[in-house]
Amino acid sequence: MAPDADAGTATRRADPFAPLTSDMLDVGDGHELYVESVGRSDGLPAVYLHGGPGSGCQPDHRRLFDPERMHAVLFDQRGCGRSRPKGSREHNTTAHLIVDMEKIREKFGFDRWMVVGGSWGATLALAYAQAHPERVSGIALRATFLGTRAEVDTAFTERLPQFYPALSEDFLSVLPPEERVHPVEAYYRRILDADPAVHGAAARAWHDIERALSEHKPAKTRLDLASLNVWRTLPATPFMEAHYFINDSFMSEGQLLRNADRLAGIPGIIVQGRYDLLCPPETSHALAKAWPGSEIRIVEEAGHSLYDAGVRDAVIKSIADLASKAAR
Repeated sequence: MAPDADAGTATRRADPFAPLTSDMLDVGDGHELYVESVGRSDGLPAVYLHGGPGSGCQPDHRRLFDPERMHAVLFDQRGCGRSRPKGSREHNTTAHLIVDMEKIREKFGFDRWMVVGGSWGATLALAYAQAHPERVSGIALRATFLGTRAEVDTAFTERLPQFYPALSEDFLSVLPPEERVHPVEAYYRRILDADPAVHGAAARAWHDIERALSEHKPAKTRLDLASLNVWRTLPATPFMEAHYFINDSFMSEGQLLRNADRLAGIPGIIVQGRYDLLCPPETSHALAKAWPGSEIRIVEEAGHSLYDAGVRDAVIKSIADLASKAAR
């Protein structure tokens, strides 16, 4: 994509993807968010929403945005990444995150911005856009997740045994027999238990299995059961995911699909891996049918991950194409 004719000085810096700004933003309720911006200060506004919930923004996420054309804001959601207090689930709901996004938008003085997100980031992007459609110039999604308990249940109790039966047996073996009837809820309860002897193995198992489901060609397709109870640093995402998913992502049943008509008039591109076992094409298809003005771009030979072959390039192109529409 060619840069604008009046492209400014972004690429004259040693690293055009280095942050223009980075700051801690007090959003209330005892939370401070890490917020950074990249690109050019007079570029087309955009915001990037990381996945999880519970992960955080990474330096490579800056590279999704053309620094000669965009002014992109990236932030770590409540309790995530560099935000403080780390791991806090107090005052941490979808509604809180939407309010935080409005505070960030106002901080930068943007009237409207493009909203970009994948997986849980797609959930939050849709929830925000439906709450504030007048503030959204376009939406770029990857791996549509509607935030429902049914989507998670299906991934772990139907697709997991279909595609990785041995890994599914490992998944169940972490639980006592009486908890295997509803294993996903049992995992949530264990992960949220305050006792490390209870939540440690469950969090590690959940993280490793989710990773296997997220990659088209995972490096590991079995749990190392012997190491689950060995002390080591615990992954952050299972705790925030359990907090959100046991509460239906703090939304009403079917909310994002039911309210998709609020997105009418907002251009949207949905990047979808053909073989995504966590967020399959049927979900993107259902959303596109209910969202006038959206389109799906299928990436063949790819699954859920941003780093499966072709996915990252497709996301970059979707952002560029939406930027071209917004600049008209």
